[in-house]
Amino acid sequence: MSPAAARLDGVAKIAVLRPNAVGDFVFALPALHALKHAYPDAELVFLGKAWHADFLEGRPGPVDRVVVMPPVPGVGAPVDRPADGSAVERFVERMRDERFDIVAQMYGGGRHSNPFTGRLGARLVIGARADGAPALERWVPHVEPGNRRLALLEIAALAGGTPPWLPRELELTPADRAAAAQELPPDPAAAQPGQPSKPSRPLVLLQPGSSDPRRCWPAGRFAALGDALAAAGALVAVNGTAQEAGLVRRIVDGMRHPALNLAGKLGLGGLCGVLERSALVVSNDTGPLHLALAIGTPAVGIFWHTNLVDGAPLRPGLLRAAVSAQVSCPVCGADNRASRCPHQESFVDDIPVDEVLGLALSQLRTQQHCVDHQ
Repeated sequence: MSPAAARLDGVAKIAVLRPNAVGDFVFALPALHALKHAYPDAELVFLGKAWHADFLEGRPGPVDRVVVMPPVPGVGAPVDRPADGSAVERFVERMRDERFDIVAQMYGGGRHSNPFTGRLGARLVIGARADGAPALERWVPHVEPGNRRLALLEIAALAGGTPPWLPRELELTPADRAAAAQELPPDPAAAQPGQPSKPSRPLVLLQPGSSDPRRCWPAGRFAALGDALAAAGALVAVNGTAQEAGLVRRIVDGMRHPALNLAGKLGLGGLCGVLERSALVVSNDTGPLHLALAIGTPAVGIFWHTNLVDGAPLRPGLLRAAVSAQVSCPVCGADNRASRCPHQESFVDDIPVDEVLGLALSQLRTQQHCVDHQ
């Protein structure tokens, strides 16, 4: 079916179901833009979590409104989590009253999300379907591993969604930039016209944390990398959540050169402002890495091999990947490609500092070349 033939007439309201984390939201941005591009006059409603509502409030982009979902087992909450049945029923009735023309299920393979999405009363329900999951009116196979951005674009195409060319998938707000400015040295590029700006060192942001310990490169290697980049002329900043403050402190204290400690100082918007100001981000495979790529900031990502398949950006030139091919748990020897063992040891600790440094310096040289030829 061609994109034009897949489109519905008279579409006034579209809902997208994707109540999950930061990186997962970034993966959906191309698909959200595709739906908005196909139906520019329709309201695009994102069914998500409270952080989506906070982050997207007033932010330019394809999402017009966020509706915060209650915890639904298997749909934004663990399958075994007790549900408030009355809250879920009220939410379903409220969504039926919205009279959506299209609901796009963009939350996994559909074992739990497809039946739930089907209850929302849309004219057309689209999404992905893993083996054994209930079918939707229009669906595509859910395959893992696979590029998540492309997979979600494939779902959008079921309703005729076609993406425009996007040099930047995520827009910033003045509040994002103001929050970043509170934590960073003054930006010479922001000097008033007619006033000379001082040459500045390129800002390199290190992101050493992750919600999955298996994806974490050792802190000592981040410290060694930071020192090498500082010696090459970069201003190094190390970011993390408040819960990752100890990790960030170990890296900053382990460096011979001074570095900015941003642990716990940035909300999500402020982090976006810092990412925009950065010449380069070096990060584990985690949400801030994918935010950087959506903003258009070059990055070096440290990946376990199957995660690179999932997380590769649509603009490959922005990313240089240091990839570990380790598949067996260093504790029990279990192959973790098809199933996960209970151990939490790093699966990327075989990646040497020199490899990541070489990729980082190459990215910085490329960006400087682009600036020199603008």
